[in-house]
This record gives sequence, structure tokens and C-alpha cells, in this order.
Amino acid sequence: MSAENTSKRITAYTIGAVLVGVAWSAAGLAGATEANNDYPTAARADYVFGCMASNGQTQQMLQRCSCSIDVIASIIPYERYVQTETILRMRLVGGEKSEVFRGPAWMKQTVDDLRRAQAEAEARCF
Repeated sequence: MSAENTSKRITAYTIGAVLVGVAWSAAGLAGATEANNDYPTAARADYVFGCMASNGQTQQMLQRCSCSIDVIASIIPYERYVQTETILRMRLVGGEKSEVFRGPAWMKQTVDDLRRAQAEAEARCF
């Protein structure tokens, strides 16, 4: 491996560590809310807007998408949700830098946990 590739890999790991740390810090600040409702309203609204954009802008979809985030929130703590969303967004970055977010087993497990929660939400709400 060349020195340039090593440097790029170290840079990618550093960026990844910083971003995950920022996500954890943001989740820690948001964790001041009640344990049963630890998802901030803005996070729930963001999810519902995205869900409705994908499924239709109807009252029925508003109800289903709201139900969906409620189910996810009952399964995945907000801190873990933020962490997983950060991983998923960083995987969209092109090139070698995004590989850091694909390899580690704990990241795969985190994403798998969210996917299972989403499947449960879809079964209950849609």
C-alpha cells in the first residue's frame, strides 16, 4: 500500500470517527427528554416528511408515517437512531472514504437493527 493510500485511509477513518462522535454528542443532548419519548419533535417530523414524500402526501400517509416513527422509537433509542442515520448517510459518500462505514461489524449490526425496526413499523402501520 502506498503512502498516499495509507494517508487517505487514515483521513477517512478520522473523518468517520469525528462524524460518529458528533452524532453521539447530538444524541446525548437530545437525551435530556423523557426516556419513553426521547426522539425530538424535529427528528420525528423529518422522518414523517421523508416518508410522506416517498409514499404520498395524504392524510392516510401522515397517519401511517407517524405510526412508523413511533414504532421505530419504541424499538431503537434515539442515540442509536442518530448513529445509524449517520452511518447510512456516510455510506452514500462516493469513493474510498465511505468504505470505513461499510466494513466494521458493529456498524453493520447497527444498520441491521434499524432495518428490523423499520420492517416491524411497516408491518404494524402499513
